[in-house]
Amino acid sequence: MSIYFYSLGAAEEVTGSKHVLEVNGKPILVDCGAFQGTRAEADKKNRDFKIPADKIEAVVLTHAHYDHCGLLPLLTKSGFNNNIYSTSATRDLSNLIMMDSASIQARDAEYLRKQAQKKNETFNWQPLYNERDVVKAVNQMITLSYMRNQLISDGVSLEFYDAGHILGSAIAVLTVKSNGKDIKIAFTGDLGRKGKPIISDPAKIPAVDYIILESTYGNRLHEKTDDALKLLAEITNEIVGSGGKMIIPSFAIERTQELVYYFHTLVDKKIIPEIPIYVDSPMATNATSIFQIHPECYDSETYDAFLKHHKNPFGFNSLKFTTSVAESKELNEKPGPMIIISADGMCEAGRVQHHLLNNISNPKTVILLVGFMADHTLGRRLMNREPEVKIFDNWYKVNARIENINAFSAHADYSEATAYLDSLDKSRLKRIFLVHGEPDAQSFFKNHLQSHGYTNVDIVKYGETYELT
Repeated sequence: MSIYFYSLGAAEEVTGSKHVLEVNGKPILVDCGAFQGTRAEADKKNRDFKIPADKIEAVVLTHAHYDHCGLLPLLTKSGFNNNIYSTSATRDLSNLIMMDSASIQARDAEYLRKQAQKKNETFNWQPLYNERDVVKAVNQMITLSYMRNQLISDGVSLEFYDAGHILGSAIAVLTVKSNGKDIKIAFTGDLGRKGKPIISDPAKIPAVDYIILESTYGNRLHEKTDDALKLLAEITNEIVGSGGKMIIPSFAIERTQELVYYFHTLVDKKIIPEIPIYVDSPMATNATSIFQIHPECYDSETYDAFLKHHKNPFGFNSLKFTTSVAESKELNEKPGPMIIISADGMCEAGRVQHHLLNNISNPKTVILLVGFMADHTLGRRLMNREPEVKIFDNWYKVNARIENINAFSAHADYSEATAYLDSLDKSRLKRIFLVHGEPDAQSFFKNHLQSHGYTNVDIVKYGETYELT
């Protein structure tokens, strides 16, 4: 029996996760994520799977982030008619993500069409997929609970283990029966961190032969959560004293719910007073509803508070969810103190841009950055403390105070990932493959792992095939 592994995305980069386990010539796709970058490059990469969709035996989806699930509708549209396996929470969140993507693509197409008409140019660009394609993809999804074995192809079975990354995230362990023995291959997806709120810690997987390991933060260490909470409380109390506003650009899934949980904790412990907190993102509001119906993914602390003591960590008194554009605009007219959590996380789109342009020149404003900011984004320019920034083609002086907290990342850093590996039974481990990381981070992480006794570590190259024996 032949077993091969190769990557069609997230090889020496951090987006577009698409990994293939080929067993006797039959490919199983692990994740089907969208590449994110400049418009032309992303569009070209996203339209070319480099593999016939109708030949894929099955898809295994580790979690619902766009760079892992975002091209599933295009895959089914292109002829894939078999099963997509995920956890229940991942199915619900990925449905939300993919529907939002379809809506954004439709708006982009209309805008670009109008721009072309004004210039008397030919317009041929079409969205990757529409809402009907999303429905088709979701209808092909089969949900599995954690630690439940499922046969997904001839001689290949799947088990999910909690990855501790976002709600429903999973480490996928695939077992291939080969010549009378089992070959076990683990795909971590995005590996989470111990001690995060709401969701459980990453679960230990059984002994495996191969691990395909993410390396997003392969050369970085996170701040301690206690230090981050202390800083969050200090900034909040300063806002209360000055009557200013705190604006937090945040991703709609995981990061927003985590922030809401932390604010709830600080209010509950009377470390900060009750202050109006607004979640101004339709997707974040919908995602929070999904969080509420999946208590099976909670850690014990959240489970006890939510189910045993009937305390809702996502709906305390001072928290409000805006539902309309009019309500969002009204926030800019209301006096502080207040906290506004709004998408997009990198400040490149969405309602947060309107809050920034209305408040960025006010010295009473604090802009709190809580996630990774890619190059050439408004978020990165704010992180770099540039004195002026451009929003909607207008320049604004940055008189607001910029603060940055990195401890809220959902990815394990290199020390945490190494500690996770150390906790596993390595009696049969033959090789570790690094994916989902930039070259510098992966090079550092490989050296770090080798210095800790993991001698067989490979950085996966796009286009290279690796035999698993």
